[in-house]
Amino acid sequence: MADDALSGVNSMVSSLNASIKNAVDAIQRSQSNQAIGEVQDFSKTVKKSPLTTAGSATDIGMVTKNVSRLNVASSLAANDKVDFYKFKATTKGELTMGQVGDDGVRVQLMNKYGRVMADSNKDSGDDYAAFKKLQAGNLTIDKGDYTIRVTRDKGQSDKDPKNYALQVVMGNYSKDYDTVAKQPAKGDTGLTLSTGQQAMLDGLNNAIGTMNSIPTGQTGTQKLMGSFDLFI
Repeated sequence: MADDALSGVNSMVSSLNASIKNAVDAIQRSQSNQAIGEVQDFSKTVKKSPLTTAGSATDIGMVTKNVSRLNVASSLAANDKVDFYKFKATTKGELTMGQVGDDGVRVQLMNKYGRVMADSNKDSGDDYAAFKKLQAGNLTIDKGDYTIRVTRDKGQSDKDPKNYALQVVMGNYSKDYDTVAKQPAKGDTGLTLSTGQQAMLDGLNNAIGTMNSIPTGQTGTQKLMGSFDLFI
């Protein structure tokens, strides 16, 4: 059974490059966000809360115009329905969001009141139009607190793990913040991880070293694709 689980993970990993290529087309605009001088890198590994609510969102930092860029790599494990991340915008400005990873991942940007501002679901009307602006760096947000909600698209099986990496930046940047968000500890949920899930978590645990090996001052696409080197 253990060999079957690992084989499933390997199969998932082997198809990840294709899903990344499809996602990269959506974030080419983020390459205009340029590094300023010698970029400072900061990294952390955290465990996501077992509580799947916006109030328990994982903090990925503060976005300051022409100063900071935030990157987070994680996965929706089997039967894991939602991930939440929060960040603070210290200034008003045009936000850019980049996304790579497996197909079938839905991303929503929400304000501090929980109202959806942008939605990657193509059937979400004005919210989808706002998401396209967000990808292009043309969505203006006010100073304040924001939440990112990550789920599966409709029709996607809860049993299929979904790997993803997200990036938010406002203008240029001189400081790069990487967050690797691992699944909650087994004791936090009372669930036993399968061999395949544990293999995925072990890979995420190595992501910090992978991210630190990436040269500074790279494009958003290169940064996010680099975060998946651990799976290849």
